[in-house]
Amino acid sequence: MKKTTFQEFIDTAPKLNPARDLITGSICGVKVQEIDHPLMQNIRYMDKLVDELAKGKAMDKVLRQ
Repeated sequence: MKKTTFQEFIDTAPKLNPARDLITGSICGVKVQEIDHPLMQNIRYMDKLVDELAKGKAMDKVLRQ
């Protein structure tokens, strides 16, 4: 099994949501909108998405559709 880093995952993703910078809130006490490092910010965006799905929110609500 090939291991993939977060950087490789982000770099090879077919399309990242262009509105992901509208995500706000905290993950592990860190506000995602205040993270300067692009890779870490993208990782935290994914964390926030997974948290909302784990709380039972519907995908259309999570994606704000």
